[in-house]
Amino acid sequence: MADHPEDAGIFRAAALSTRHPTPFSLTPDAAARAELAQALGIEAIRKLTFAGSLAPIGRRGWRLEGKLGATVVQSCIVTLRPVTTRIDEPVLRQYEPASADDQPESGSELEMPEDDTIEPLRDVIDAGAVMAEALSLALPPYPRAADAELERAVFAEPGVAPMSDEDVKPFAGLAGLRDKLKDKE
Repeated sequence: MADHPEDAGIFRAAALSTRHPTPFSLTPDAAARAELAQALGIEAIRKLTFAGSLAPIGRRGWRLEGKLGATVVQSCIVTLRPVTTRIDEPVLRQYEPASADDQPESGSELEMPEDDTIEPLRDVIDAGAVMAEALSLALPPYPRAADAELERAVFAEPGVAPMSDEDVKPFAGLAGLRDKLKDKE
């Protein structure tokens, strides 16, 4: 662990300056990147930086604004070959103190807030956790190599006509029935 929690991106809210923004810059080492890549289920994270600042808003709130930069390696969904992707994303979180009215009753229904950047303020603000979450959300869901092509595979027993993509569509059976009815007319 770092000598100072701020070096790891962990800030005690009570210790932050209420007059000036507090800058931060996180650049995880190779071991930390490998651990995060494993947690995210990707092959590798070649580069990762997260820099920004924590600025006071209102009486007791904080605004984390930063820039996430990463180079990640994922498996192609078609060929399973490595696909390298560059990610550059702005990141915004607002931390606001929770009031007694914000606490839901046990078993009650909750509505999702319109502004998904607002987080409840805790004793500490973990910029490292924000970095990991932002990277997770920015990853391409279906990475695909530039030259990857999905070839057609045909599987059928000898003497049986193989099914095509058209046969599997939900209304293919109805189309066949319609064609039979037209032939009888």
